[in-house]
Formats: sequence, structure tokens, C-alpha cells
Amino acid sequence: MADAIKGRGASSNPPGRFDKLTKELESDGWYEEEAPNKIETILMSEPARSIISRNNSPDIGFSQSINPYRGCSHGCVYCYARPSHAYVGLSPGLDFETRIFYKANAAKLLEAELSAPNYRCAPIMLGASTDPYQPAEKDLKVTRSILEVMVRCRHPVCITTKGALVARDVDLLADLARDRLARVMFSIPTLDDDLKRILEPRAASARAKLRAMRLLADAGVEVGVLVAPIIPVLTEHEIESVLEAAREHGALLAGYTMLRLPWEVKDLFREWLALHFPDRAAHVMSQVRAMRGERDNDPDFGTRMHATGPVAELIRQRFRLAQRRLGFPEARTFQQPTKLFQPPVRTHRQLSLDLPM
Repeated sequence: MADAIKGRGASSNPPGRFDKLTKELESDGWYEEEAPNKIETILMSEPARSIISRNNSPDIGFSQSINPYRGCSHGCVYCYARPSHAYVGLSPGLDFETRIFYKANAAKLLEAELSAPNYRCAPIMLGASTDPYQPAEKDLKVTRSILEVMVRCRHPVCITTKGALVARDVDLLADLARDRLARVMFSIPTLDDDLKRILEPRAASARAKLRAMRLLADAGVEVGVLVAPIIPVLTEHEIESVLEAAREHGALLAGYTMLRLPWEVKDLFREWLALHFPDRAAHVMSQVRAMRGERDNDPDFGTRMHATGPVAELIRQRFRLAQRRLGFPEARTFQQPTKLFQPPVRTHRQLSLDLPM
């Protein structure tokens, strides 16, 4: 069994599902250097050709999203975006959290796409796959450059994050919030610091997220909480306490998702359970499978987010009861005004078609 690596969620680097060649290391008895217990993060610029992604998924409340980064050094072992690293020939394991791509030209691409004659304004989600406020953002400021474009264009934006760094951009978000154009959802699966350190090692602590939530709320930004993901046996007992803490810090909205284990994530999560919770691993997975039709994962629209079965129904009822008791609205939508949108002013001169007389 692989050992835990300091500051990382995954403990191995399994091949991606598109790899045609895999390597398996075996000891030949010769001297080997001891494997490092710490892996540095490598940042790489990704020259993207477009920046806005679109979806028509019926169980997702937004149609447009931007991911400033590919990969995420927060290292959440359960992250459903991990398999995306397979598309660039890297592992969904340690590669996903140590080899991070950033879109340095994101703001320029966004201006070009928003100024297109056929663009129709709709709220854009930041953080649909990887976190827009992961540690690299502190210096790279790719997310901030995107928000600066949205401020100039009065474009609605919704952010989902596990990082407290979002509070740095309170000036831009408060500006947008004056026209109800900004919303920030904080993902908080647990208030337990010890569990957080191994579950999402480089994400902000729950206390730091709650402080950032309060700061944004006081600045007039609409904030909410996502109890996500709820992990049976390990975190389900914290549903009510997470909602209460968020409400006390200004949250106006609340939602949740159940643990999802697509593709390679299911193997990484099983490995993590065996390493950190060997006494409860079988129980956790039996509950997961009971909510997913005796599978590790359910990819179907309509059931993938909240699962099915008696345990999932009990969790749904508990969440709804706490939601009502604390005064959260039951419907969580991403409806924001779009009539204030102003396409960016082109910064380059248009070529003249006038012919000489």
C-alpha cells in the first residue's frame, strides 16, 4: 500500500484511461533512493484557444463556465475533475494536484468572446471543475483578471471555491454585487480540522472559509454554502453544524452534493480510505454503493448529485429540515440580471475598407 504524502490527497499516480503504455516499478534488489515524502507543485502556462465552456446538463444550474486552471493543488482526494488530466496524458492522481496548468491569456480570450456579435449574455460560473482560488492564484491572478473584465462589462458571475483567497477580490465582487451580478458559494464538507488536513490538504480551513464568507457578506456580496461532498459515515453527521456555521457567517443560500466517484477517482478514494480509515473503509464503500445502485458511481443526470436509496433520502430530509429551520430558501438557482451587460470595447483598430479616390 502506498504511503501518505505530506500535503497531498492522492498517494499514488495511476495511469490515465487513455494511456497506451503503462509502467510498473519492481525492485531488483539494487540500492534505491528513498521516495520523497514531499512533492513540489509545477506550474505550466496553457495557451488556450477559447475560455468559455458551455453545457446543457439538466441537473446543473448554469450553462456557461470558465476554468482558469487545469488541475488543482488543493488536493481533494474525492475531486470529480481528476480524470480530466488524462486528456493531457497525465495521471488523475498526484499529477492532478502537482502539475497545474494556468491560462495566462484568459482575460484577453474572454474579452474577444464577449465582444463577438453572436454572444448572448448568461451568468458564468468560475470553479465548475477546478478551483479558481487555488494557491497559484495568489501570484498568477488569472481569476482576478477575469473578474476585471466582468466588472467592465457588467457581466454576471457565480464562483464556487474551497479557498479563502476569494476575499482578496472583495473590491471587484462588491462592485458587481451592487447590481446583483456576483455570487460566491463556499464548499465546506467538514468543520473537523484533522479530517480536512487529509481530505482536502491544501484547501483553506473551514474557519478561514467562514471568515472570508463574512467579509464578503459584509461587503454586500451574496454568499452561500455547499455541503459538498457529503461522505457517508465520515462527514454526514456534520450537515447541520456546517449549515449553522455558514448561516452565522452571512450565508443566504445552501446546497449539497453526495460523494461522486467517477472513473479513476473511485480507485484513488478506495486507496485513501484504506490508508487513513482502514477500520471504516468497507462500511463507507458499502454505503456509497447502496446509494449508487450497487455501483461505485452513478453518472445519470438527475441522480448523480444527490444519489438514491434510503440513506440518500434520509440525508435529503435532514438537509431540507435544517435548511428550513435556518431560513435558507429551498430553491438554489443561478438567475442573475443580464440586461446590464455591455460588450467590451475593442482595443484594436478596425481595418478600413475605404478605397482611394
